[in-house]
Amino acid sequence: MSPAIAAKDGGRQRRPGSHQHCLDVRSEVPPSLAVCGDGPAGAEAEALLPPETPTTRGPRGCRAELGSVLLLLALYVLQGIPLGLAGSVPLILQSKNASYTEQAFFSFVFWPFSLKLLWAPLVDAVYMRRFGRRKSWLVPTQYVLGLFMIYLSTQVDALLGDGQGRGPDVVALTVTFFLFEFLAATQDIAVDGWALTMLSRENVGYASTCNSVGQTAGYFLGNVLFLALESASFCNKYLRFQPQPRGIVTLSDFLFFWGAVFLITTTLVALFKKENKELTPTKEETKGITDTYKLLFSIIKMPAVLTFCLLILTAKVGFSAADAVTGLKLVEEGVPKEHLALLAVPMVPLQIILPLIISKYTAGPQPLNTFYKAMPFRLLLGLEFAFLVWWTPRVRHEGGFPIYYYVVVLLSYALHQISLYSMYVAIMAFNAKVSDPLIGGTYMTLLNTVSNLGGNWPSTVALWLVDPLTVKECIGAQDQACGNALEAELCTKAGGSCVTTLDGYYVESVVCVVLGFGWWFLLGPKFKKLQDEGQSAWKCKRTN
Repeated sequence: MSPAIAAKDGGRQRRPGSHQHCLDVRSEVPPSLAVCGDGPAGAEAEALLPPETPTTRGPRGCRAELGSVLLLLALYVLQGIPLGLAGSVPLILQSKNASYTEQAFFSFVFWPFSLKLLWAPLVDAVYMRRFGRRKSWLVPTQYVLGLFMIYLSTQVDALLGDGQGRGPDVVALTVTFFLFEFLAATQDIAVDGWALTMLSRENVGYASTCNSVGQTAGYFLGNVLFLALESASFCNKYLRFQPQPRGIVTLSDFLFFWGAVFLITTTLVALFKKENKELTPTKEETKGITDTYKLLFSIIKMPAVLTFCLLILTAKVGFSAADAVTGLKLVEEGVPKEHLALLAVPMVPLQIILPLIISKYTAGPQPLNTFYKAMPFRLLLGLEFAFLVWWTPRVRHEGGFPIYYYVVVLLSYALHQISLYSMYVAIMAFNAKVSDPLIGGTYMTLLNTVSNLGGNWPSTVALWLVDPLTVKECIGAQDQACGNALEAELCTKAGGSCVTTLDGYYVESVVCVVLGFGWWFLLGPKFKKLQDEGQSAWKCKRTN
């Protein structure tokens, strides 16, 4: 619904804690022994599973590893900061009258987290043994992130424009924040891998909790808290006795502060935290980057996997207008961006409870039934969102918006979250169900990556098409048009004004819902049938 409100369909949002990391091959068969394709994987394949490394010490309680748990939590909080900051920029751009074409270009910033599988093998295979496998990437990446944030704090105000004739430099912002998110995604690969060896086997389950809680907290700090403290109206209304023209913090201040935090934290980790070599089995050594890429390619060539990828890449087209454009349209209609961001706060309990409830229905042999049943409700909510945008200027008054308006928005968002999580949990359950356990990390991460891309590209296209589909007329000046920025400027100079006669958002909303129901009727049954495929359709053959 808004970049400020994290959805689960794409890379722009914080992702849930999942530690079957793409290339943590400690519990996997070496890539050279796997050839993916149809065929049985019998008991002889099970013999290829590496034996568990016995430990000489007894079970360790969580308290014995409290320091490691807290460190993981801190690292995941830091990981959420760039995600939150990147999610806040589209709302800032919208308040500065950026075009939707520019918003579409900036949306590429959210792709690195969905594409990190492309360079994860490199992070997994290249390292300095003496310094530590994960620290070899974590420490330099976080140092670069910290220095990058401090440098960016000196440039970001100019990049966002001064509001006095100079608009935002969207191209420079996109390149800058794309690198920002690329570094954050690389840090994520290193932290996910380290989480599995930092904690003992009996406590490794806490890594997922650290991921979920830490990323949520970091996203909240970098997005919701920042947008609230950056807003002059919010600070004047709730935090100050004397009104001021600016918020308590600026984006420049925020970047500098967290850049310093990154540098301090990284220095402490580099000096005082050692990797737990006792929990690093010898088979963790990767067989080679080339072998890993060959394994990924062989997985995706399997007919069942290829069908799944093609279908999931198109399944979310129907939601793209509602998910990518609605929040920006609400800001355009006058809803304060910080109020939209704050809507995420009451949703946190719902986001915690929903997966627990929905998992009861997706834990069986047919999790995609839940996906299929939730899809039409989420499509219809797209039309409800369009009505909400249409209704927004009609309830606005001089003092802002009435309480009942925000109640309606909150309820709409809650319904959206229920349908979204129903589909998201179903896909995650299906991916876990079909992933070959002998190469589970690589396999499942590949499926999740494709699922994320299925949400990324429709959002970018939806943003890109808003402006071309919008029809404007020049009122008050003859022989003038408003087809582009130059024509709009000429219209204004001639004494006229551009008036929207057809908003491309409403066109998109209807078209997306029609396409979504078309997918649901024509391809949905085929998508459901994938769960009826035998295990051999998803398993890899093993060779000696």
